Amino acid sequence: MKKPHEYGEVILPLTVIRRFDCILADTKDAVLEKYESVKNLPMHDVFLKKASGGLEFYNTSKYTFERLLDDPDNIEDNFHDYLNEFSENVWGIIEKFKFDSHITTMANKGILYIVIKEFTSPKANLHPNVISNLEMGYIFEKIIRKFSESHNEDAGQHYTPREVIRLMVNILFNDDSDILSGNNVAKTIYDPACGTGGMLSVAEEYLHELNKSTELLAFGQELNDQTFAICKADMFIKGNNADYIKDGNTLSDDQFEGHTFDYIISNPLFGREWKNEKTKVEVEAKRGFAGRFGAGLPETSDGQMLFLLTAISKMKDISQGGSRIAIIHNGSPLFTGDAGSGASNIRKYILENDLLEAIIALPNDIFYNTGIATYIWVLSNKKSGTKREGKVQLINANGLFEKRRKALGNKRNDIPESAIEEITRLYGDFRETEISKIFDNEDFGYTKITVERPLRDENGELVLKKGRKQPDSSLRDTENVPLNEDIQEYFKLEVLPFAPDAWIDEKKSKVGYEIPFTRYFYKYEAPKPSAEIMAEILELEKELDGSLEEIFNV
Repeated sequence: MKKPHEYGEVILPLTVIRRFDCILADTKDAVLEKYESVKNLPMHDVFLKKASGGLEFYNTSKYTFERLLDDPDNIEDNFHDYLNEFSENVWGIIEKFKFDSHITTMANKGILYIVIKEFTSPKANLHPNVISNLEMGYIFEKIIRKFSESHNEDAGQHYTPREVIRLMVNILFNDDSDILSGNNVAKTIYDPACGTGGMLSVAEEYLHELNKSTELLAFGQELNDQTFAICKADMFIKGNNADYIKDGNTLSDDQFEGHTFDYIISNPLFGREWKNEKTKVEVEAKRGFAGRFGAGLPETSDGQMLFLLTAISKMKDISQGGSRIAIIHNGSPLFTGDAGSGASNIRKYILENDLLEAIIALPNDIFYNTGIATYIWVLSNKKSGTKREGKVQLINANGLFEKRRKALGNKRNDIPESAIEEITRLYGDFRETEISKIFDNEDFGYTKITVERPLRDENGELVLKKGRKQPDSSLRDTENVPLNEDIQEYFKLEVLPFAPDAWIDEKKSKVGYEIPFTRYFYKYEAPKPSAEIMAEILELEKELDGSLEEIFNV
């Protein structure tokens, strides 16, 4: 008997195949007729795509889901025949589901006919006239979430809530007059961890709402076979170039090396180890900025900053119009790592090259798989000469949510459309409010200085070597001096009054960067006056009908 999570291994591919089946239904007979006359021609593929109504795929089997039901005794063989006659591009997608063994199992158990019959019922009609591409995306995602949760898997690794994507897309397109009002403009968008393609799809849908004449070419890479197959299928179904969706591990096998894009959008996994990719990543890091990882490498326990560096490496040069990035991270990339560490050096590179536009704190409990704090990082290499030059905007949108009536996994909150509009406006206005603050890049930087104290012998005399004082490692300390403060002045005021014999070992000084987001929005709440607390205690005592007095008077 199959376990509940294994049902997804059947339902998911059948849903994809049924979608293809319904799309091809209107031109099925025309394709079969054309196939008979062109099947021996070298370029038969071109004719069959034309016969299918200009789609990039077709099926030359005489069977459809409905026609399979006409021969129950041979349904396994006929179903295999049906699948094998899909065009090669679709067959490549079906293979990713590793579906063959499930077909045999269902046939041996006598349920293959029943299952296929269920997929021909009116409630399983997935024709585009009945189910739009957007709705189909929701269906795929719901299936993944349902069966991932039953297996206690990380459902959130596959997709991101649509309202979050919409906010990110709003910001990506915020001030791009070409894409918003130009005629017949073509732009590119890339997601290095594209999952089922939800981010790419929402970006395209939203853009067409704004400007139907603009074309957005979607590129992505995905490691998980099933979600890759769904993303690629979605691209085929919508008439996009599915060849732009690649499979494989982005960190160790970048399928878009040397490519750049107008927009980059992503939600890479939080806290995912990259030990398996370590060898190849380190080899690429040795290439410096000729590769993706010249700025530094984070700890192997969390690879999300490697995706950030990948995104940065895909930015177009400013002479080509530049690029903007919207990428989701948890709190770790804001502050993890001391000065000189890989994570700090990555922040240092981003800020000293003026690439960071904004960081937006999202409400908690808006993702299906986690309730922790999450942030949208917005980066651009187009800040020079604008009001954002040398500046970073922090937007605390943590309180802009509405409660869901029913939780979906850990998703207990939604970001309503009104909040999306407010956050977008705050970003676009670029001014300070209660939840929007603006800083200079260097406000996040500091010099970590090493403070030495002299080594003394057992008699309290200084230990000298070639006439120089020697440091006592047991008394060694460090101080973080903000970049916008003079180090010597800081040392004079903050160190020497307490350690007059101290000095700075300048050879050990390191510049670091961190973004203590929550500190900037912290609001002090004064404790209640003691009289008020006493009054509350007395009120409680009355409610307890004297029970406290009895306890304390025993």
